[in-house]
Amino acid sequence: MDREEYVERVLVMVERIPPGRVMSYGDVAEAVGVGGPRQVGRVMSLEGGAVPWWRVVRADGGLPLCHDGRALAQHRAEGTPLRSPERVDMELARWWPPDGPGGGTG
Repeated sequence: MDREEYVERVLVMVERIPPGRVMSYGDVAEAVGVGGPRQVGRVMSLEGGAVPWWRVVRADGGLPLCHDGRALAQHRAEGTPLRSPERVDMELARWWPPDGPGGGTG
């Protein structure tokens, strides 16, 4: 898979995450079937501004640190379950696409 296709698959997967739900960077990588958390993080940092980037969090539920609290405001507005102001409750908020791994293209 070339870079453009990978970027597209990651962004499409992130767009699919419903409001109030999240996926970890590793979850996104597993769902698209290629790469790992770091590759997803790179895509999100360079290309993720037009998708709901705040719905992708660290595996421990930690919010992206580089957006000056905007992620927290988005999670509160969407009613995302939080463990603390800095962490999403992954047990309650984690989402998985119904079509399973590798099904993240549409």
